[in-house]
Amino acid sequence: MLSNKMDDISLIMEQSGAEIESRIASRLKDLRTRQELTLDELSRRSGVSRSMISLIERAESSPTANVLDKLSASLGVTLASLFAPEERGDAAPLARRADQPEWRDPETGYIRRNLSPPGFPSPIELVEVVLPAGARVAYDSGFREPHVDQQVLVLEGAVEVTVGETHHRLDAGDCLAMQLDRPVSFRNEGRKSSRHLVALTTRRLAPIPSATRRRT
Repeated sequence: MLSNKMDDISLIMEQSGAEIESRIASRLKDLRTRQELTLDELSRRSGVSRSMISLIERAESSPTANVLDKLSASLGVTLASLFAPEERGDAAPLARRADQPEWRDPETGYIRRNLSPPGFPSPIELVEVVLPAGARVAYDSGFREPHVDQQVLVLEGAVEVTVGETHHRLDAGDCLAMQLDRPVSFRNEGRKSSRHLVALTTRRLAPIPSATRRRT
């Protein structure tokens, strides 16, 4: 009985993973075509190979968190938005727990869950992250446009966060605010999984007045 139950759980997880990869594939291709970018152009922008982007868009590859972050930054969207449908006016403002998509990074095993109502227009995105013991997740994209502000609240365990060259140890209840304008990494050095909440907002930076621009 236990073996059958575990098989059922594994099957559900596989089906859920395939569904999310299909959603990522569709969303990535839609964002690229809307911006009239070829595979080669997106590859040059992001540093991700053309063949890898093509495989992701066909849902034939399981991309890592770092790869998806590079692609989302190059397309001017947040990583969380790759897991959600495009905003629409008739989207429901409520996201039930069962309808919040979960995704597992094939490289580190970390799990991210989009908490925000899918497709609902809002400047705020909420994500829950479970980081396995010993895991490290790094995002190397650095500066992005539009500008992204992020706050991290640790719910369980402890997380080592590095923003650029600045290191922070966050214990349960600690909250760190940052701007996603430099590389960021998260590490769980504990013996148990940690869990933290991420809140993101986006805003476009005002253009630099011509009088203050560096003369060439």
